[in-house]
Amino acid sequence: MKFKKVLSLVMSAVFAVTLCGCNNNSPSDSSKPTVGSDDNSQSVSDNSEVQSTNESSESEPEKQERNDPINITSVKDLVAQMKVGWNLGNTLDALGGEGVDSETAWGNPVTTKPMIDTVAAAGFNVIRIPVTWGPHMDENYVVDSAWMDRVQEVVDYGIDNGMFVILNTHHEEWYMPTEENVEEDLKQLGELWKQIAERFKGYGEHLIFEGVNEPRLRGDGREWTGTKAAREIVNQYAETFVKTVRASGGNNAERVLMVSPYAASSSPDNMKALKMPENAGNVIVSVHAYLPYSFALDTNGTNVYDENNGEIPGLFKNLKEIFIDNDIPVVLTECGNMNKENTEDRVKCTTDFFTGAKEIGVPCVWWDNHSYRGNGENFGLLSRRDLTWFSPDVLDAIMNAVN
Repeated sequence: MKFKKVLSLVMSAVFAVTLCGCNNNSPSDSSKPTVGSDDNSQSVSDNSEVQSTNESSESEPEKQERNDPINITSVKDLVAQMKVGWNLGNTLDALGGEGVDSETAWGNPVTTKPMIDTVAAAGFNVIRIPVTWGPHMDENYVVDSAWMDRVQEVVDYGIDNGMFVILNTHHEEWYMPTEENVEEDLKQLGELWKQIAERFKGYGEHLIFEGVNEPRLRGDGREWTGTKAAREIVNQYAETFVKTVRASGGNNAERVLMVSPYAASSSPDNMKALKMPENAGNVIVSVHAYLPYSFALDTNGTNVYDENNGEIPGLFKNLKEIFIDNDIPVVLTECGNMNKENTEDRVKCTTDFFTGAKEIGVPCVWWDNHSYRGNGENFGLLSRRDLTWFSPDVLDAIMNAVN
């Protein structure tokens, strides 16, 4: 246990220095999502723009316990209400920094309610809040209360806008789907979700829990393709997550939960290997896809969109056959295409992707890391400092496709 805690702290330090994610992309795995910070030259500001959340939270009134009603006729009906979403990427999931100040460790500003108000006003009714918890847990897996308070504050920004909020575990360096790690992983995962579930048990159906993010064999040659043994362990993660939340009381018995295939991969082998937990209740499958890979995700790939590529239609064919046709709802919780100074092609790709998803009833959540120019993964849509949109044409393409 102590070794894993030390390892987590070391990895956090490495991430803080390099400001990059686990981007060992391979053209053979087009489902690999962006999870890191890479180049944030567009989003980094001087320290005067970054306010400490410690300072602001001292004047906040004591949070009142919520007791919202939960109204779910069916999980399929709820998914049908989820029009389109936006990820608050590289923020509460950033590694490095101390305490709540880690929110700005990758150069992004402190999240504010006006920021989320702007996202909602643009037409997004889903917000995914990636959160890294490991560095904020002690040796007994107890989450720092100030961190939990800050996460709740940001969740409330979305809830107060009437949005569906997806809360997850992200960039966790402690879960690794191997036989050597599985026992401790399941223990820590259970302890973490007990605390999250307890804090948010009074929230209504607009709050959705997502158990893990891209669980995979990090650093292994099969990192994105997986192995049979690793896929089975990922299914154990899902089982532990669901059982823990369902047993926690309040609205969590009916709350919508999300489980993922190995690496959240859209490859047919990984999606077919996902086993839905027994007696899981209201559950959605969370999948990531950045397609066509060379255009959408590969920094060394093409900036020209080929509408005859076939990867986008193939994705939706597989999602329909594996999940939708078997009454298993799906949300693409990460997707998008990078800015390569190619707006016209991005608009075409975005239109095809979001239109295709809508046709089979799959909501999409754009990955926004607030990076727009430079050498990295430039998925930024919202300029979070002046609350304008980096590429209004891409935003319009999203909204025109889903409305």
